[in-house]
Amino acid sequence: MAQTAVITGASSGIGAELARIHAEHGGGLVLVARRKDRLEQLKNELQANHEVPVEIIAEDLNDEGAPQRIFNQLRASGTRIDILINNAGFGGRGRFHERDWADDRSMIQVNIVALSALTRLFLPDMVALKSGKILNVSSTAALMPGPLQAVYYATKAYVTYFSNALAE
Repeated sequence: MAQTAVITGASSGIGAELARIHAEHGGGLVLVARRKDRLEQLKNELQANHEVPVEIIAEDLNDEGAPQRIFNQLRASGTRIDILINNAGFGGRGRFHERDWADDRSMIQVNIVALSALTRLFLPDMVALKSGKILNVSSTAALMPGPLQAVYYATKAYVTYFSNALAE
């Protein structure tokens, strides 16, 4: 039976490639990202090449309400989510004390808060059904100090340790 995956940050890069891989295996998709036009392009590609159901949700995970809106939309449509792939994230470069705090705060919101909120929203159904998977995309940056990228490396460390703790 084909499973449906939600993939955040799906409009490009790793997220788009994960969507292609899942579609190749016949899975349905919910693609989430800020850029609706890029999501539409990917949706059309996946449906043409793999004939899988694809839903798109244009949301900016920097908005604190986005995770709840995504969850509510899927709940209202009756879409069962079997796999959550928290891929959305971004980095920044510069000395911490010289970087714009709004940029670093946004990085924390997307890389940590939104990822945690989405996990919290989707996990209870997975536990109740004794079925489901969550992939939180981290980085080798989680395993070392990050000169000129302190907040990015710290957010990826959070993702890794949070994911390990949930797995236990």
